[in-house]
Amino acid sequence: MTAVCPTPHHEDEVVLLGHGAGGRLTAELLDTLVLPALDGPDGPLEDAALLPGHPDLVVSTDGFVVSPLFFPGGDIGSLAVHGTVNDLAMRGARPVALSVALIVEEGLPLSELRAVAASLGKAARDAGVPVIAGDTKVVGRGAADRIFITTTGVGQRRLGLRPSVALARPGDAVLLSGPVGLHGTTVLSTREGLGFDSDIASDSRPLHELVAALAPLGGQIHTLRDPTRGGLAAALNEIARASSVAVEIEERAVPVPGAVAAACDLLGLDPLIVANEGCLVAFVDAAAADEALTALRSRPEGAQAARIGEVLPHGARGRVTLRTLVGARRVLDMPLGEQLPRIC
Repeated sequence: MTAVCPTPHHEDEVVLLGHGAGGRLTAELLDTLVLPALDGPDGPLEDAALLPGHPDLVVSTDGFVVSPLFFPGGDIGSLAVHGTVNDLAMRGARPVALSVALIVEEGLPLSELRAVAASLGKAARDAGVPVIAGDTKVVGRGAADRIFITTTGVGQRRLGLRPSVALARPGDAVLLSGPVGLHGTTVLSTREGLGFDSDIASDSRPLHELVAALAPLGGQIHTLRDPTRGGLAAALNEIARASSVAVEIEERAVPVPGAVAAACDLLGLDPLIVANEGCLVAFVDAAAADEALTALRSRPEGAQAARIGEVLPHGARGRVTLRTLVGARRVLDMPLGEQLPRIC
C-alpha cells in the first residue's frame, strides 16, 4: 500500500510511504489525491462499482503483488481470480468475465510463469468465469518483483440482492462466514520462513456461490464485505462509517484457528486485523439471521459461519466496539498501518 504525508520542508511536497502505510493513511490518499483527480463519485467506496447506465452490471479492478508468489493454499495466479470474483460477489453479483494484465520482470523463470498462468486459468475455470481479454508486459530487472497481476471483472447482480456498504441498519445481525487470519499468517510465515505454514494454509477461494446461497433472502441482506487488507477490523469500521451506525462484536464468537492465534501471539499481531481471502462478513436483518446462517453453512466455504455481533440501536455512529473475553468493551479501531505488506 502507498500513502502520502507532508514533509517538514514544504507544504506542497509529499513523501510516498510504503510498507507501513495502510488503513486510514490509504483512505486519506484516496480522498485527497486519487479520487479528486479522477472525478470520483461521492459516497462510500464499494468493493465493486455499478456500471453507468447499466444498474445490474458491476465492475471491479484490483492489483496483486503478493510476496512470495507461491504459498500454502494458493499463489498469485489463483489469488488474482479469487480476489476479483469476491469483490463482484460483495455487490451481490455473479461474475461474468475477467480481463488479466501480467507485468513480468525480466529473468523470471518460465517454469514459474507457467505455474502462475496455469493456476490462474484453473481458478477461473473452477469459478465458472472466462478470461476474455488481457495484456502482458515485460519490464527490466529490478523494475518489478518477479510478477504483478492486475485483473478486472464484470458481474451481473443477482435478482433482488442489492447489498451496499452503506445499508447496514440498527438491529442488524453481523455474520461471519468462516475463520479469520489464515491468509495473512500463512503468507507471512512462508515469506519469513517461520514454520507456521506447516500448520495453516491460506483461505483463498471464490465466494460467489456462497453469496448465491444468500440470494433468496434478497433485501434482508443489507451489506456484504470480504475482510481482506486490514482484516475484520477494517471491514467492520468501513461499514460502520459508511452506514453511520454503531457495531459491537463478541470476541469469543469470532472463529480464530488455534495455529493462527499461536502465530499472532508470537508475532504480536491481532487476528482481527490480519488479512483474509476466503470469508465474508454480512449484515443481515435480525429476523433473517438464522436463515442466513443456515444458508451460509450449506456451502463448504461457509461451514463455520457464526453470528459474531450486532448493529446497536444506540451508540457512537461509525464506531466498532469489541466485547472481550472477560466481558469488558474496547474500541476496535480502523488499522492505522498495514502490519503485513504484500499479502495480496
